[in-house]
Amino acid sequence: MAQSAIAAIPALKDVYTQLRSRMDKAVEDFSTNLAAARTGRASVHMLDTIRVPYYGSEMPLNQLSQVHAPEAQMLTVQPFDPSVLAEIEKAIRSANLGLNPQNDGKIIRVPVPPLTEERRRDMVKNLHKILEDHRTAIRNVRRDGNEAIKKAMKDKKIAEDDEKKALDEVQKLTDGEIKKMEEMSAAKEKELMTV
Repeated sequence: MAQSAIAAIPALKDVYTQLRSRMDKAVEDFSTNLAAARTGRASVHMLDTIRVPYYGSEMPLNQLSQVHAPEAQMLTVQPFDPSVLAEIEKAIRSANLGLNPQNDGKIIRVPVPPLTEERRRDMVKNLHKILEDHRTAIRNVRRDGNEAIKKAMKDKKIAEDDEKKALDEVQKLTDGEIKKMEEMSAAKEKELMTV
């Protein structure tokens, strides 16, 4: 993208930096959620959103164990601390991913069953909900940016022309980030619905 009109205005440079970083974080979070969405194949990222109670706090599963995908339809979870094995198994079972972990005392095997048509449709609905949540987050960032620009105009830190350019650019930035997430979502939806 060309040099930003907002970044070129000294009074709005911090506003632009904050907008970019918050929007990038929202897109990154959406991408993480997509990676965790289950398709017909086993992926170590399927368990990324699972949090396990560990010594009084909730820890991400991937910080308590090693997750491997030795086969296309199987995940293995090997905890660093064997005493947390039962908690990990319980967390996977209650994560509403449709997985049924099996504990052999040292390792947890998680068979990944093929998805039924109904389950695929449910997952697509969930994907749309996640997308809408992240669209809302981007729009909230836009609102905050617009308010900061209008405040700078009101405080006479910027000219009217600069305000108009800045508001237009914030809208373009918002549209671009939302489009990026929609494209990622469409690709994931296609992957989910492919048998």
